[in-house]
Amino acid sequence: MKYLLLIYSNPENWEHPMFLRNPEFLAMPVEERDELTRQSEALHREITESGELVVAAALADPTNTRSIRVRDGFLTTTDGPYVETKEQMAGYIVVDCESLERASEIAARIPDARFAAVEVHPIMDMPDGQM
Repeated sequence: MKYLLLIYSNPENWEHPMFLRNPEFLAMPVEERDELTRQSEALHREITESGELVVAAALADPTNTRSIRVRDGFLTTTDGPYVETKEQMAGYIVVDCESLERASEIAARIPDARFAAVEVHPIMDMPDGQM
């Protein structure tokens, strides 16, 4: 089954990978930072080699985001997410793995889960051509 892992982070410094610029990460001893970076790289290799990684993408700065709504036939556009939001979507990973537990295990190993949040969403199987 496929799962969408939504990675959230603080938008103060929007360069990827986000966790490398997080103040909590930067406050860690160098050895711990290096180990977390190694773990992140190992996770990426593991899910790539196992075939579980479908796609991963980092999102651009949220100031370039738009929200589109159509109500009663009228289009409204809002620039960016609310600035008061402390965590914003920074990227996503789609994995194809055996269970929600495995997808959750992968999500927990993404460094950003230590500093913000990673949501795990099952992706519905849709018949070809249907949305």
